Amino acid sequence: MRVEQLGDGEPEIAIVGGIHGDEPCGPRAIEALLQADPDPARPVKLIVANEEARARNLRYVEEDLNRAFPGGPDADTHEGRLAHDLLAELRDCVVFSMHSTQSYGGPFALCDTVDALARSACPYLAVDALVETSQFSDGRLIERPNVLEVECGLQGSEAAAENAERLIREFLAAVGALPGEPHEDREVPVYRMCRRIPKRRGDRYEVFAENFERVNAGEAFAAVDGEQLVAEEPFYPILMSSYGYEDVFGYTGELVGKLEPDTEPVPDRR
Repeated sequence: MRVEQLGDGEPEIAIVGGIHGDEPCGPRAIEALLQADPDPARPVKLIVANEEARARNLRYVEEDLNRAFPGGPDADTHEGRLAHDLLAELRDCVVFSMHSTQSYGGPFALCDTVDALARSACPYLAVDALVETSQFSDGRLIERPNVLEVECGLQGSEAAAENAERLIREFLAAVGALPGEPHEDREVPVYRMCRRIPKRRGDRYEVFAENFERVNAGEAFAAVDGEQLVAEEPFYPILMSSYGYEDVFGYTGELVGKLEPDTEPVPDRR
């Protein structure tokens, strides 16, 4: 785990990339910020989490780090021990964690539940949506309080790396660490994950639905070996892809509201 800092003092803000070693956008964005060397108004901790998996260009070494929290110092796996060490580094910090996906080209944010951090920061980020993961947060970093996660774009793409660089600066502006131009007129739709969409064994998978666009009852949204899956009730697809997950297509979701810019900034917790 690589840990760097911008600014003087004890950081209460942390930026995390590289939880998955095959998602380079976060580490690249952190490196770009370090090279720019801005002088933040509030000290910021920058963390590249799973350096060993990153060096091998693997999602993980022994187990998925983003399913291993809280971990333990004597855990049986590299990621189990790393999860424990990472949480120690993040203690008392507001956390912004960067990922990428195989399901959607644009950036979107995720949180366990819509808390003060999500409400305050998301309207000032160039994200297409906020997803409340709730019952699907077990073992993930966003299960902890004061953590906002972003999917920056398609895994391995230049667009995801560029989005990550922009999103870091927007988040640091939202928490008062860097100057920035807020998106004053931005409204962010909020979706809640409802259930997994299982994927049976097959040779060929297809997805017809678009993420965050409503699927109506009776509409075909995916297929396995040409056999269509038809929606029994309306839903909004979340993280839907043909080959992103081994045993699920993605998740059904419901649209639960929207976030608008707030006059109050993310509070300084010092």
